[in-house]
Amino acid sequence: MSKPTYYITTPIYYSSGKLHIGHCYTTVICDAIARFKRMDGYDVFYLTGTDEHGQKVQQKAETAGVTPKQYVDDLHQQITKLWKALNISYDKFIRTTDDYHEKTVQKVYEKLLASGDLYKSTYEGWYCTPCESFWTESQLADGKCPDCGREVKLQKEESYFFRLSKYQDRLIEFYKENPDFISPRSRMNEMINNFIKPGLKDLCVSRTTFDWGVKLPFDPKHVAYVWIDALTNYITALGYLQEDHALFDKFWPADLHMVGKEIVRFHTIIWPALLMALDLPLPKKVYGHGWVLFGNDKMSKSKGNVVDPLVLADRYGADAIRYYLLREIPFGSDGTYTDESLLLRTNADLVNDLGNLVSRTTAMITQYFGGTVPQPNEYTDLDRELIAICEGALPQVRKDMDALSAPDALCDVFRIIQRANKYIDETMPWALNKNGDKQRLATVMYVLTECIRFAATLLLPFIPATAARIFDKIGMPQPTDFGALDRFGATGEGVTVHKGDNLFDRIDVEKELKELNKLAAAQQAEKAEPETPQISIEDFAKVKLATAKVLSCEKVAKSDKLLVMKLQVGDEVRQVVSGIAQYYSPEYMIGKTVVIVSNLKPAKIRGVDSNGMILCAADGKNVVFVTPEKETDSGKEVR
Repeated sequence: MSKPTYYITTPIYYSSGKLHIGHCYTTVICDAIARFKRMDGYDVFYLTGTDEHGQKVQQKAETAGVTPKQYVDDLHQQITKLWKALNISYDKFIRTTDDYHEKTVQKVYEKLLASGDLYKSTYEGWYCTPCESFWTESQLADGKCPDCGREVKLQKEESYFFRLSKYQDRLIEFYKENPDFISPRSRMNEMINNFIKPGLKDLCVSRTTFDWGVKLPFDPKHVAYVWIDALTNYITALGYLQEDHALFDKFWPADLHMVGKEIVRFHTIIWPALLMALDLPLPKKVYGHGWVLFGNDKMSKSKGNVVDPLVLADRYGADAIRYYLLREIPFGSDGTYTDESLLLRTNADLVNDLGNLVSRTTAMITQYFGGTVPQPNEYTDLDRELIAICEGALPQVRKDMDALSAPDALCDVFRIIQRANKYIDETMPWALNKNGDKQRLATVMYVLTECIRFAATLLLPFIPATAARIFDKIGMPQPTDFGALDRFGATGEGVTVHKGDNLFDRIDVEKELKELNKLAAAQQAEKAEPETPQISIEDFAKVKLATAKVLSCEKVAKSDKLLVMKLQVGDEVRQVVSGIAQYYSPEYMIGKTVVIVSNLKPAKIRGVDSNGMILCAADGKNVVFVTPEKETDSGKEVR
């Protein structure tokens, strides 16, 4: 009999810089679910990856002075290194720059065009580059992006449109027939009230103002809208519209798309409508979890409140980070990260409860029985109470994991651990040994060993490395499923324990907080602008500044930032490229007098020759070019 299948996905990661612990949250949750389902008899396929196209990536690459491919290759290395460090057991890692994915996205656009669900028109509206999102005037929050609060830009360009409005009624009907499709329920209400009821408009799904993306095969000057490109990864990774589509036939539709709440709209409106247009089944569930906050603010590299998970994992172990995210953050709601809460949770649960139970039990078996687990004698009511907790744990953990509540599932497992620690205090094995009651002592040691076996088995999906170490300590092979939890008493004769090192060492919280503060300060110092060195008058004399008049100006092809100008500089005409297109139109610049560095070494910028640099003043938000107070001839020296 074949196993039931389970297909689980994280959103593919689109990061513009260093990863923080907030990025780990979704992936660690999905990993725990995938591991649990595998042990519970499912044939699991767990997908994650990187979203590598789009205007934001191209701009970041330009700023970094590298090609977009070099930029995303570095991102890929960062993410796979982090997932390895956190012991993430994905079955496939997809990159949207993978050749098979790009070809399939092109086929999807061809299908949409053939069915009439795609048409060409002109887009004019508000666009948020960081979020890669289009917004109507009414959706803006105080004139800014409602998701990230940053500036939006009014854009007008030729585009292809997906007939999203065509699927409004079908989406509403689907929501009614599948009330658990979007979870938590509050997310469903948000989608209906904020997006469906006001009326869905057709979606702009191609861009022409940049070229870092999947080119449309029937109109190559257009690239696919990054969200259509990204969302289709869930089916391209399985072989949809490819020669080998066995995984697609086996695993689609997805059982669970796990996403952050800020991208629920894309996964529950655009994605289902796209699947309807392709005549494909819809996913069974989309879960939009909350954010990991730092203080009261969402973690963000730009806000300087990121926490480096690689540093934390290196200091405290990957399982301490996994456990904290799975246990501390209330699932479905926002949760707050602090260094102190991480350290306190590690000490309380992993050191005091779990580590203490394993250490005390293996030490006593070593001391009282030479390291061999004794066989039990008659059980007492106290023993049977603990046995009942163990035997009832798996059904309760399964119920919690079906509800996607890892915190509750871990509470169920730690009920065994905490009760077993109390059992030690109640039975007082040291007193039984002193009084020579070896039969009762043997039963107590056996019950404790079985409690540890139950707990370690149930912990394998959550903190797998630690659970594996526990099985080594109690001298048993690591199980691959939950079959051995069907009864209490599976530990046979001749099992030998090995106390060894502690599972977790106690953390000096006050000392560690000081160390983490030093690390954070050093991290911020690395980001700080270096102190500008002083120069001599001789150094300054090497820089030749001159006035110049703009004769002609136009945008550099496929760039939102660059203008190319012909400048009159005295008797000569030279070409200069300047990154001020977001602040000045080409028409405005014609006829203006600017100041240039006239002896700058010539360079190529986006393949365009540039012979000089226009001086500008900037405050981080606005840029203004420098111009003389009064009109003056071109080519005049500025000093």
